[in-house]
Formats: sequence, structure tokens, C-alpha cells
Amino acid sequence: MDLRLLARLHALLPEGRLLPEEIWGRRHRRILWLSAALAAGTGLLALGVGWSAPAVLAAAAATAYPLAFSLLPGAGRSLRAAGTTVSLLTASVLLVHLLDGLTEAHFAFFVVIGIVSLYQSWVPFGLALAVVVVHHGALGALFPHHVFDHGAAWSDPWLWAGIHGAAVLAASLAHLASWRLNEQQGLHDPLTGLANRTLLVETADRLLARRSGPVSVLFLDLDDFKDVNDTRGHASGDQLLATVSARLQACTRLGDEVARLGGDEFAVVVDGGADVATAVGERVLAAMAEPVDVGGRPLAVHVSIGIADTATADDRRAGTLLRNADLAMYRAKSLGKNRLVRYVPGMAQAAEDKATLLEDLTVATAAGQLAVHYQPTVALAEGRTTGYEALLRWHHPERGLVPPAEFVPLAEESGVIVQIGRWVLEQAVRQAADWTAEAGRPIAIAVNLSPRQLADDDVVDLVARVLTTTGLPADQLTLEVTEGVLLRDVDQVVDQLRALRELGVRIAIDDFGTGYSSLSYLRRLPADIVKIDRSFVQDLGSEGRSTTLVASIIELARSLRLEVVAEGVETPEQHAVLGDLACSHAQGYLFGRPQPAPAHDHGPLPTAAPAARELTGV
Repeated sequence: MDLRLLARLHALLPEGRLLPEEIWGRRHRRILWLSAALAAGTGLLALGVGWSAPAVLAAAAATAYPLAFSLLPGAGRSLRAAGTTVSLLTASVLLVHLLDGLTEAHFAFFVVIGIVSLYQSWVPFGLALAVVVVHHGALGALFPHHVFDHGAAWSDPWLWAGIHGAAVLAASLAHLASWRLNEQQGLHDPLTGLANRTLLVETADRLLARRSGPVSVLFLDLDDFKDVNDTRGHASGDQLLATVSARLQACTRLGDEVARLGGDEFAVVVDGGADVATAVGERVLAAMAEPVDVGGRPLAVHVSIGIADTATADDRRAGTLLRNADLAMYRAKSLGKNRLVRYVPGMAQAAEDKATLLEDLTVATAAGQLAVHYQPTVALAEGRTTGYEALLRWHHPERGLVPPAEFVPLAEESGVIVQIGRWVLEQAVRQAADWTAEAGRPIAIAVNLSPRQLADDDVVDLVARVLTTTGLPADQLTLEVTEGVLLRDVDQVVDQLRALRELGVRIAIDDFGTGYSSLSYLRRLPADIVKIDRSFVQDLGSEGRSTTLVASIIELARSLRLEVVAEGVETPEQHAVLGDLACSHAQGYLFGRPQPAPAHDHGPLPTAAPAARELTGV
């Protein structure tokens, strides 16, 4: 019974929210200076009431001595807080004696209680209660006239020590109650009821300080959550977040802290190493595999998870673990989303390099580092060039030629692709207009349109303005979109493509065959051209199944009256097979590498005959 009562009493005490080190340190320094000032003031007061010089020095020293504990190397928060608390209490005790037990002098103890409450730790309150009871009782019995100023206390000092102790205890409990109530405010997410970032960090820091074993953090981000808000509304988004929160809690263990960091980001603090955290993450991925019913319609939920633990961290701080887990989560995003990735040393440097590259990319256009190269598209039946595809190249002043696969996804992710894409469109369309005028026949141009650009409400006006400015006929411009746009709001994509097509431009589906939704959505898309992905073309002429697959795509396109362009043609064998399959157009190194337009145009770029071209891998 006694143990249960003790446990209940201990549960009533605040756990002691770990204030950020900067805030705690700032408060401690101020209390430290106050304690030092009181030590000097106590000495001056003692001198003023006629104490001897040795007594004055002893009084000042007794007040200042406890501050030395704050200067000990490696002293923790509790020891430093205890040192200043004892110093303040000593000054209060001496004040009572200097004023011969004056009742008003006892008020100093309540002032001390208010000051030490700034530490947000129950230890100083316990010290204050102990000092008051021992001082009033023991010294009240030995020197009653120096501790109390009334006869009742002189005759029964321990009774009055208890009364004063009860008053100090009541004041301490009031501060503790206020502190505890404040701890519960602003520590939980109002939508999901989960802990917020502040509580998560405090829980992690407390766990890291309490044990020396491994601790892990999972950082989770819902994939394509913005599309849910944009297409189904914020109410549906909130419903999805609430469901995801419930599933997260069901996947964690007792003692794990689950938090919503903001938006569609969540985190879990796990008392264990990376293997334990991985098991939790795998349960989360399995739980999210089941579609969520949102507004009566099923919605597939995917989540990218990053895991970091103390074994791979530079220090045992919650902030470090969260940063590392965040980096691992972004790595999961870059690998295709809906997966789990562990943090490994080097990711931080990679993230720094990525940030530096993005900074350079934002000024690359203005600095003249970007260039447009052109690769010919050839009509296979006639063997002549019908147009060119505009391809972006970046000549970095220090790194040289940066591969498009490295900087284009970065530009797309950051949104810089909208500005760059506008510049590429203007350059390419103007070049096609110049070639058309010089050649005396139509020269078509194909320009890639990123998902970010397609989502921009101004894209239709932009294309119309560029066509008007350059004078290029609309039917000579082809805008290429990848199947990735189909993963967004299909209705919005179709509306944008139809609006562009109404201008007279042509629409091509790039990298066809690599997305899971190709056949189901192809009939709905206002497309004119299908471009067969190079991964299928590479195996043509071998024993693989690509020939059958490519033949099926060509036949499907023919039935829908779509033109077909095969990408990545490098060998005469591939050329021959595509001819036998009645593929209409092709691109690849066999016909021409991407080249910059000549400084002084004399017509379109030359295209070498296939038999004479050097065969080189992409």
C-alpha cells in the first residue's frame, strides 16, 4: 500500500520538461548573478547592523559558497540549480537573523520559491521545504528570538516550523500545479491528438539522457499529399491525416512516442536500435497498403520513411536524430517513394552538395550556363529528318557538364523548373522558326513540359504568347509530357492538355510503357504522339520480349490513330526491327547526337546516314 501511494505521489510530480539548453542557460545565468548580488548585499546588511568583520565575511561567504557547484566541470542541470537555490535560501536565512526574526523577513522564502520555479524542476522546491523546516525548527529552538518575533513561536518553535513549512509547501505545490498545467498546453497536435514537435524533442532528449543504449527516430512523410488537398479538398486531407495517425499508433509499441511535426510529416521516437525501428517502419508500410476511405471513395496511401539511430549519429541529441532521419526520408523519396531507408554517414554531405547545386541552378539561366541542344527525329520510311527535340544542358563553371538526370529532378522538386522550362520553350521555338525560314520547309520542334509546368495555370497563355512572338505555326510545336503527370489529378491534366491542343500544338506522351496507368488512361488523353521508352528499344533484335511489347504498343497507337516515335535507337538491328514493325519515327545516336545550334544558322543540323554513324551507348 505504501509503495502504491508513493508511486501515485511521484506521478503527480511533473517529469520536468527539458527546456532548450539556450533558454535554461539564460535563466540560470540570471539567477546566478542574482545570487551573487544577494551575497554581497547580505554582507553589506550585516555590516550595517553592527556585525563584526569576521561575521560579515562569513555571512557573505556562506551565501556565495554554494554557487561554486555551478562552476564544477561537468556539473549537470540539477547540481547547478541546487547550488543557486541553496545560495538564495542561505541569503533568506541570514536575512531573518539580521532582522531578529521579523515576520516580514520570512517573505523572502516565498520570493525564492518564485525565482527557482524558473528552472522547471521539482528539486529546488524540495530543497526550499527542507531548509525552512530544519532552520525554523532547529535554529528556532536554539535561537528563538533570532528566528521568530512572537512569543508563541518562542515557546514551540517546531510547531511554527511546521506551519511555515506547510505555507512553503503550499506555495511550492501551487507553482508545481501551474507548471504541470502549462506543460499540457501546446504540446499536442489539435487535429490528430498526437504529440507535436516540442513534446517529441523533449521526450527524445529525456530518453537519451536516461539511458545509454540505442535510440532511434523514424521520420515519415506522406507521398503526394498535396494532390489530395488540391483534388479532394482540405477536409478530405484532414480525414486522411487522422486515419494515418491512428494507423501509426497501432503500429508502434508501448513507450514509443508518435508525433505529427506539421503538414503531412510524422515522427516516431523508438527506445531501441535501427533493427527495432525498421520493424516498426515495416509495420507502418504494411498498414498503409490498405486504401483509406475518404468521403466514400477509396484512396491509396503511400509513405516514405527515413530511420536514424544513435549508432550512426555524431552525438546523442534529438535534433541530430531528427535531421538524419529527415535526410534518409528524402533519400526514400528520391528512390521512388513508398519505401523505408536507413540513414548512413555521408547523407548529410550529399544533402549539402544538393543544396549547393540547387543554389547554383537558381542562377544558372541568368549566368548563361544553360544551353539547348537538339536531337533529330527521323521518319523511318523516308529516312529524312522531320524535326528536333530540344534537350536542356547545364555547363557548370566548376563541375563541367552536369547530367540532366542529376539536376532536372532537383529543378522539378524545387520548382525552379518552371522558370527554366519557360526559357527552354522560348529558345527552342525561336530556333525552329529560324530553321523553318532558312530551310523553306516546316521544321518541327518538340519541347518537354514538366509536371510542375503543366500544373501552372499560366502554361497555356505562355505557349500562346511564345508562338505569337516567334511566328512559328502551332502545328510545328510538340509538347512532351511523361506518364508521371497521370499520377496526379487526371481530370486537371486532361483539361490542360486539351487547352494546349486547342492552340494547335501537338501532344506527345514521353517514356510510354514505363507507367502502370498507360493503357487505362491513353484513350482519355488528348495525345497525338506516343514515344516508346528507350528501355524497350534497347532489347530489340535480341531474344527478349521487347519485340512483342513494342509491336503491341505500335499496334495500339495505330488503332488510336497516334504517331509513334521510338527513342534510343543505336544499332542497325534496332533500326531494321522498327522498320519491320512499321514504326513511323525514331530518335537515337544512330541518327544523331544532341548538338547545340550553330552560332550562325545555315539551316537545320545535319543528320548522318545510319550506316555511317558511330554506334555509341547512351
